[in-house]
Amino acid sequence: MTNTSVANIHKYELVVGLEVHAQLSTASKIFSADSSAFGGKPNTHISPVSLGHPGTLPKLNSKAIEYAVKLGLAVDSRINLNNHFARKNYFYADLPKGYQISQDTQPICIGGSIEVHLKSGETKNIAIHHIHMEEDAGKSMHDQHSTESFIDLNRAGVPLLEIVSEPDIRSAEEAHQYLNEIRKLVRYLDICDGNMEEGSLRCDANISVRLKGAEKLGNRCEVKNLNSFRNVQRAIEHEFVRQIEVLEAGGKIDQNTLNFDADTGETSVLRSKEMANDYRYFPDPDLPPVILTEDYIQRIRTAMPELPKALYHKYITTLELSVYDASVITADKDLVHYFEELIKLTANYKAAANWLMGAVKSYLNDHGMSINQLTLTPQQLAGLIALVDSGKVSSSVAAHKIFPVLVKDSAKAAQQVADELNLIIDESASDVSGFIKQTLEKHPDKVNEYHNGKKGVVGLFMGEIMKLSKGKIDPKKTNQLLIDVLESSK
Repeated sequence: MTNTSVANIHKYELVVGLEVHAQLSTASKIFSADSSAFGGKPNTHISPVSLGHPGTLPKLNSKAIEYAVKLGLAVDSRINLNNHFARKNYFYADLPKGYQISQDTQPICIGGSIEVHLKSGETKNIAIHHIHMEEDAGKSMHDQHSTESFIDLNRAGVPLLEIVSEPDIRSAEEAHQYLNEIRKLVRYLDICDGNMEEGSLRCDANISVRLKGAEKLGNRCEVKNLNSFRNVQRAIEHEFVRQIEVLEAGGKIDQNTLNFDADTGETSVLRSKEMANDYRYFPDPDLPPVILTEDYIQRIRTAMPELPKALYHKYITTLELSVYDASVITADKDLVHYFEELIKLTANYKAAANWLMGAVKSYLNDHGMSINQLTLTPQQLAGLIALVDSGKVSSSVAAHKIFPVLVKDSAKAAQQVADELNLIIDESASDVSGFIKQTLEKHPDKVNEYHNGKKGVVGLFMGEIMKLSKGKIDPKKTNQLLIDVLESSK
């Protein structure tokens, strides 16, 4: 970054639109019966149909339509009832037909928006222009041989949804959150695994800059095939600075397609940017129109699960969870499923969230497990919450003595473990006063510190008392009794 751009960067506004390609989790490809599974030996998931050999005819996969409608409903798009496919003509070595079957003038989903939550606490809606269906191309590999490129056509014909946003994004953070929300949505809907590393979710970023306050958009550059959230952010940040430097030096932005080098963090020109007429779109003569009905759409809508946006707002408003807890829980569909089962069994929603965010998440992280691998059932955890709420055990005893047993034995209940380990608080125990007296006599210097205003020593006393009692006392009541004894001994 030059000194000039540093001094003048505040004059400019970043404008970004994202094109996100989601690979649908159908068993077969969009226009043939070939497997769409990831992996497999190169050029084994192919047939004359997916290769576009003469005399072969495509046949539309109905699941792809269903999945497209699901996503459209999830983002409040208008579903187009009258769908057509077109041929998008261009030559790549890994595009065997010489054209890609896509949608042009009549995409299946029109409009809609995605809500993003920013670190500032601000909520913003990113508008969607449209979502259309298309087939993927194959894959060229240039790093397998020193002088030759290899081609794997297994991916050719795999179904994609392309989600095209409006140019509403104004920062790399907004782009990151937008992508994160899309990944959450497709996973909740079970239409895509959202794995960017395997190419199931890919992103092209259209980036331009303009002077703040200007209405006209600047010339944009499209950065292709960004395969991680981090690289999307880096590419946007680099292009923002690069384009400002060009403009500040008196140059103009050429409308190019760019490649992003993850090693250097820089972009380079791939080719001049194609326009729609370069692709020579025309209706595919081998595919009839796809006519949907309102009844079909309503059946899909009825079968859809509760989605992250609705869950997030429910957790904050109805359950009164913190924004942080709601964000973390809704980030993982499987965690939501566990939490939803848990809150059917306990009304202490905050405690339920605390256990998931604390002991459960720590256990999963320590053991490299997902929530689906956890043997601790919602019923067991609800029983543990009830045990603490009833005052029969302290939260510390529950976390450090009962929880470790429950996660190893799904057949045991919290009450059973507490009984077996003799952990139940004895409300009638007269030993509490004795524990307090024993502790204060052991630390007369700390008692003096308390009387001199150092109230923090109460924690030291409580730790000692809890050890003496082996946790079988009520911490709150004991703490108050301790303070009463200290105050009366002045």
